Amino acid sequence: MTPVPAGNPTTRVHVVSDVHGNARDLARAGEGADALICLGDLVLFLDYADHSRGIFPDLFGTENAHRIVELRTARRFTEAREFGARLWAGLGGDRAAVIETAVRKQYAELFAAFPTPTYATYGNVDMPPLWQEYAGPGVTVLDGERVEIGGRIFGFVGGGLRTPMRTPYEISDEEYAAKVEAVGEVDVLCTHIPPEVPELVYDTVARRFERGSRALLTAIRRTRPRYALFGHVHQPLVHRMRIGATECVNVGHFASTGRPWALQW
Repeated sequence: MTPVPAGNPTTRVHVVSDVHGNARDLARAGEGADALICLGDLVLFLDYADHSRGIFPDLFGTENAHRIVELRTARRFTEAREFGARLWAGLGGDRAAVIETAVRKQYAELFAAFPTPTYATYGNVDMPPLWQEYAGPGVTVLDGERVEIGGRIFGFVGGGLRTPMRTPYEISDEEYAAKVEAVGEVDVLCTHIPPEVPELVYDTVARRFERGSRALLTAIRRTRPRYALFGHVHQPLVHRMRIGATECVNVGHFASTGRPWALQW
C-alpha cells in the first residue's frame, strides 16, 4: 500500500499510528525511510483483541478485562465506569499515580525505539505532559503545528474529541478546530482521529462509530491537501477513500500488523 508518484522518488516517509505497546516492531518501523511519522496512541491500556495485554489486565486480571470490554462494546458505558470504579477502590492507593507509573514504563521503552528523525503527535490515550521527558533530540513532537520534510509541508493535529470513554487526551470540538485552523494549508495533514465520514469512523469489530472531526473534514475540503493520514479506528469499514482532491488513508493498524504505511515522492 505504497503510493509512488511518477518519476524517481527521492524521499520516503514511513507512517504509523496506534502503536499500543508494540515496541518491537516500532524499532524497525523506520528502516529504509528518511523519517518516521507517528500519529499517537503509544500506550496500551487494554487490548480489545487480546484481553491479557495492557495496563488494565496487569492490574486487575484477564477476567475483569473481559468484563469491561463486554460492557464497553455493548455501549453500557455507565456500567463500565461503575465496574471500573469498584476495581480501583479495591486496589487502593492513588489511581492517577498507579496509571502514571505504568505509562512511564511503556513510554521509556517506546520512545527509546523511535528512530531519528521521528515526527510525532499525541493520540487520545496518550499523556502529553510526559512526552517531553521521554522525547530525545531525534523526536520532534508537534500538535497544531507544521514541519517541512523533503520539500513538502506536513501538518500535525493530536488528540481526540470527548467521548463517554473519557480517555486521557480528549479535548473540546472548539479546541480541536482551533488546532486544525492553526495548521492551515499543507501538503500532508497528519492527525490521530479521522475526518467525520461514516465509512472512516465506523469500527467493524467494536461495532460502533468512533468520533471523527467535522472541523477536519471541512479543512480537507477547503485546503485540499494531497494526503490526510490518521489512525484511531483500528478496523475501519474503509481504509482509504478520496475526499475531493485528497487521498485519505487510515494507518491505524500498526499494533496488530507491525507494518508502517509508506509515502514516497
